[in-house]
Amino acid sequence: MIEEHAVVVDVRNDEAMLEIVRKSPCGLCGKTRGCGISLWGKLFNHKSVFKAGNQIGARIGDHVIVGVEEHAMLKSSMLIYGIPLAALLLGALLGMALLPADAGAVSKDVYALTGAATGLVLGLLWLKGRAAGQSFNPGHQPVILRVDDGAAIHFKCERGE
Repeated sequence: MIEEHAVVVDVRNDEAMLEIVRKSPCGLCGKTRGCGISLWGKLFNHKSVFKAGNQIGARIGDHVIVGVEEHAMLKSSMLIYGIPLAALLLGALLGMALLPADAGAVSKDVYALTGAATGLVLGLLWLKGRAAGQSFNPGHQPVILRVDDGAAIHFKCERGE
């Protein structure tokens, strides 16, 4: 299980909205919570808050340890990077295979580029559909493991409370 520190920002039934708390500041903006670079956040639709299962009854403001299964994270990482790359290469090869025999050198590049772009888009669309299906898989969902009392004391000491 991969574990990370987070703060509960909202609770609804058996789900909690969490915000990750980094132990060291971000290299780009220097913040430990949220995204301080709004331009990057807007470009990449950065969301610093996410849902997790709350079977332990954590409350708003609690510092918690949230976990995700290692095999799910590894498999997802491999798919996210591997599928678009494989689809791009396969699309380029298919584009060149569909090339008419009397086509010139420039036409060969255009067919390969068009096939690569088509393969990449189809691979990304497939990933989006698979991600939507995996959102219902409990093995791929983050879960609050325990309340982290030590983190709450640490953060109070930093603020001088």
